Amino acid sequence: MNPTTTTTLTYGTYLRLPQLLDQQLPQAAAAHDEHLFITVHQVHELWFKQLLVELTDARDRMLAGENAVAVRRLRRCREIERALLDALTLLDTMAPGDFEAFRGALGTASGGQSAQFHEIEALSARRDHRTRPMRWLTAAERARLDRRLLEPTLWDGFLAGLPQAGRAAAFRGEGPLGELADALLGHDEGWALWRARHVRVVERQIGKGRGTAGSSGVAYLRERTGERFFPQLWEARGAVL
Repeated sequence: MNPTTTTTLTYGTYLRLPQLLDQQLPQAAAAHDEHLFITVHQVHELWFKQLLVELTDARDRMLAGENAVAVRRLRRCREIERALLDALTLLDTMAPGDFEAFRGALGTASGGQSAQFHEIEALSARRDHRTRPMRWLTAAERARLDRRLLEPTLWDGFLAGLPQAGRAAAFRGEGPLGELADALLGHDEGWALWRARHVRVVERQIGKGRGTAGSSGVAYLRERTGERFFPQLWEARGAVL
């Protein structure tokens, strides 16, 4: 029997706090900062989950022609991305030696293995994911990501409600759909800023050394900082009117 059906619902039971607060399990015996490292990344995954909720609804609203709601969802995503930036800043309070004290406990784990991170990129616009080489994906994660790669993206949703004749103006942030284009750019900018900030956090900890799980570390992360979900919108801002 569910205990919440026979007892008064409390803050802790509603939020499932005993289960949530029992999930920070450092592996290195005497590394103080591992708890912070785990917490920051778990917070990221919670916000990633919320981003997927908001972005999915924004996409569906655009496909249904409910653009005003889509704008609100996308603006919320921009605020979530600000929260993610703040969470990254906490990792700067670790000295390189503090990270090195528990880095070995990560084993083959890497932030690049975040399935939700790849889902966000697939849902936004990216189509170049190849899930088969991602051997670390669980069956459930692979199914979710494969589904995302088959679904319409945010960009598809935007174009679905955009008449060909009004595209140039909308891309520049003008006309009836200009506000929606601006909201999409806000999400794109927020994600790009998080990517760039993440590079600096990693570089501050390991310099130009190899990343976890054998990745190239900062070099690989820096390669992708110039990528954008909606390059057409960025290019239109510099177009001659």
